[in-house]
Amino acid sequence: MTVAASASRAAEILSRPVSLGGLTVPNRIAMAPMTRMFSPGGVPGEDVVSYYARRAAAGVGLIVTEGTYVGHESAGQSDRVPRFHGEEQLAGWAKVAEAVHAAGGTIVPQLWHIGMVRNQGEPPVADAPAVGPSGLRIGAAEPTGKAMTQADIDAVIGAFAEAAAAAERIGFDGVELHGAHGYLLDQFLWEGTNRRTDAYGGDRVARVKLAEEIVAAVRGTVSADFPVIFRYSQWKQDAYDARLAETPEELEAILSPLAAAGVDAFHASTRRYWLPEFEDSDLNLAGWTKKLTGRPTITVGSVGLDGGDFLKSFQGHGAEVGDLDNLLDRFERDEFDMVAVGRALLQDPEWARKVLDGRFEDVAPYNPASLKSLS
Repeated sequence: MTVAASASRAAEILSRPVSLGGLTVPNRIAMAPMTRMFSPGGVPGEDVVSYYARRAAAGVGLIVTEGTYVGHESAGQSDRVPRFHGEEQLAGWAKVAEAVHAAGGTIVPQLWHIGMVRNQGEPPVADAPAVGPSGLRIGAAEPTGKAMTQADIDAVIGAFAEAAAAAERIGFDGVELHGAHGYLLDQFLWEGTNRRTDAYGGDRVARVKLAEEIVAAVRGTVSADFPVIFRYSQWKQDAYDARLAETPEELEAILSPLAAAGVDAFHASTRRYWLPEFEDSDLNLAGWTKKLTGRPTITVGSVGLDGGDFLKSFQGHGAEVGDLDNLLDRFERDEFDMVAVGRALLQDPEWARKVLDGRFEDVAPYNPASLKSLS
C-alpha cells in the first residue's frame, strides 16, 4: 500500500463516530491519560485548560484527563497533581470541560487513588498513611503500609462515587476509573499485592470485589446515560511482567463482574498495542476484553511511535514516528472501538488533525523534552 493510500485509509477509519454508553464520540481517537504535574495546589489552571482544549480543537474525539486524586486522604502524594474534590479544584475542572466542549470534543476525568505507591510524608495530606489491600508495595515481602479496614474501604468507595457525581454536575461527559498500573484498585486485583483472607481477597472473583463495588456505587450516583469507563492493565509499574490473567477464562472472571456492575466501556492498557495477549490468538488485550464482555473497548500502547514507552520518557527516552497499518487492520477486524494516543499526542497537539486529514507524514517524532511544559 502506498503512503498516500495508507493515510487515506487512516483518515476514513478513524473519523467514524462511536458510542460509549450514552455518549457519542465524534471519532475514534482518544487522548490517553498522562500525569503532567502542572496543577499547583491540585488546581488545574488556565494552562491546563488550554492544553486539553488545544487537542480537542485539533480533532481528538475524547479527552481522558491525567489522573486526578479522589477525595481520600491517602489518594495521592503530590501537590502538583490535580484533585477532583474541593471547590477551587472543581471550578478549575469545570473550565477545562467547558473549553473542550467549545472546541468540539468530549471529555472524562480519570479518577485515581494511588494506594501503596504513596510515600508517607508527601502532600496533599502529609501524615496520611499509605494504604492497600495488605499494606504491600509491589515486590515487597513484608507490609510497609496499612492494610485497609472495612471503614477504609467504605471511605474509598464513597470518594470515587462523590467524584463521579461531581464530574457529572460540572459538565463532564463520563468518568474513567483508574484500575491499572499497580495503583490501588489494581493492588486489589493482583495476587502479588492482595493477601487478604476476607471477602476482598482470595480468588479472582474476590479480588475484583472492591472495583466492582466502586463501579456499582458510581453507577448508582450518576445518570443512566453517563458512561463509566474502567481502565485496567496486566503490567504494573516496577513489574512489567505481572499478569492478572494467564488465560481468557481467567480474564473473564475479572471483567464480567465489572461489566455487570455497570462498566460501559473498558480501556485496556498495554505498553505495545500490537502484541497478542494470549497464546493461539492475535487479539490484543482490548480485543479480548471486547470479545469477553461485549462492551466497547479502547486500545492503547505506543500508538504512532516506534520505540520506548511513556514511563521511560521520564528517563529521557524519545521515539520515532511509527506507522498505523497494524492498528488500522485491527480496527477493520472490529477488534476494539477506539484508540488512545499518548506520547505522540503529547509531542504534537495537531496529531489527530494531521491523521484525520491524511497528513501522517507531517507528524512529529516524540522528544521527551515535551514533558517539561504544557504545549
